[in-house]
Amino acid sequence: METVAPIDSNEDQDADAPRPVAAVALRDAMSRFLTGVTIVTTKGVDGTPYGLTVNSFNSVSLDPPLVLWSLDLGHDRADVFRRAGGFTVNIMAGDSTDLIRRFAASDAERFSNANWHWGNAGQPVLDDALASMECRLWAEYPGGDHVIFVGEVINIRTRDGQPAAYYKGQLSTYPS
Repeated sequence: METVAPIDSNEDQDADAPRPVAAVALRDAMSRFLTGVTIVTTKGVDGTPYGLTVNSFNSVSLDPPLVLWSLDLGHDRADVFRRAGGFTVNIMAGDSTDLIRRFAASDAERFSNANWHWGNAGQPVLDDALASMECRLWAEYPGGDHVIFVGEVINIRTRDGQPAAYYKGQLSTYPS
């Protein structure tokens, strides 16, 4: 079993005190965790739809119905999500690879040639998603170099299909 040494110690810390691992070690370990793939969408204050590919997503609570996802504070559109007051989490199908990659690209025209509509809550909903959860912003929390968005789910749309999966930097379809 391979282990990773902690980051260099700080002379002011107790030599026996636990220390956090290096970011690269955490990234490598987390790459071994199979995740689903989502595209989180929102409507900017100017009415323009915006979205990005996210795999940092999970449920929080059933009562009330809450989900969360996180976004790098350095992302150029973090404020779009902060000011929108809501978002849609679209759980993507394995046959949506092109769409997933387009929403992950920094210079892409994300919504061109995408099948989508305005949802009941006024947020963009991707028609090719296996599930779309429209949310109003419930809370926002600091998470180190990320912001954690918690949304209250106010509308859900689902369909059958094979989910997209992300593992060790590779996008694929999860087998049934």
